[in-house]
Amino acid sequence: MAMAGRIRSTLPHVRKALSSDSRSALYPALISNPELSRNYATAPAAKEKKVKVPVTMYGVSGNYASALYIAAVKANALEKVESEILDLIEASKKSPKFSQFMKDLSVPTETRVKAMSDISSEAKFGELTRNFLVVLAENGRLKHVDAIAKRFAELTMAHKGELKAIVTTVIPIPPEEEKELKETLQEVMGKGKKVNIEQKIDPSILGGLVIEFGQKVFDMSIRTRARQMERLLREPINF
Repeated sequence: MAMAGRIRSTLPHVRKALSSDSRSALYPALISNPELSRNYATAPAAKEKKVKVPVTMYGVSGNYASALYIAAVKANALEKVESEILDLIEASKKSPKFSQFMKDLSVPTETRVKAMSDISSEAKFGELTRNFLVVLAENGRLKHVDAIAKRFAELTMAHKGELKAIVTTVIPIPPEEEKELKETLQEVMGKGKKVNIEQKIDPSILGGLVIEFGQKVFDMSIRTRARQMERLLREPINF
């Protein structure tokens, strides 16, 4: 009961932290990165359609996932591309040799490009997925394909109005607190959004909770508070 009370007491702080985070940051402008500027669909579009990514993504995997999402939405092939990318990930898990090949930067670029092109043809991947994998091979980014696939899956969920939130606590969250937390997240994300909560147990956080959604992290754990307090106590006092 005491732990449940602590979790309940943190919810107002969660609401405040999430509400203060600019909602406009969840809808960034299109990425302007030379490495990602190639149009993965080679067929000319009759009219350019403006597309915004529904969740902010950072880093190499986030940038590539966002670029692929934009191309897939424009081509009306979001589900197909997601299925093909996930098929590739599953294949790499079943073949350690293939997995190692994608991570090995010593493999010549032309070899990587030919391999991904041949694999795409054999698996009957669509043109968009094939071109994307070729770009990864050309830029030496195949080692990030697993992380890219995860970020891309988050974008497709958000596209459907779904949000996956990972909540880490010391003990399982009681149903009533989970319901209140879900309502808080849905309130912040706006109407029409469905929040799916995945609970993780980690005794090392000592108490409180850590919420992760998209690439945002709100750490309200006792472990983090204790570390912050320790840093403050170590700072010299000026008289």
